[in-house]
Amino acid sequence: MTVDIRVPESHSLKAKRAIVKHLVEACRSRYDVAAAEVGFQDQWQRSELGFAAVSSSLGHVESVLDSVERFVWSHPEVEVVGIRRDWLDTNS
Repeated sequence: MTVDIRVPESHSLKAKRAIVKHLVEACRSRYDVAAAEVGFQDQWQRSELGFAAVSSSLGHVESVLDSVERFVWSHPEVEVVGIRRDWLDTNS
């Protein structure tokens, strides 16, 4: 899942990275997902976060990603611009 966010109150890369770091680390520890800033690293009010989860159950992955999405939405310092989910199914 990728989450495109704006950080409108950020006036420097340092300020943006503090918020991004909090979101990424909190999601890693709370939801046991892989997480990283994957886009817009050099823009001080924009970021793209990437999250990945692996499970033998599609329902479990959906539940985990739903929780991550709600967590990001719950932070008033960020505006969610867009969310995209991509799936890799190896059960063929």
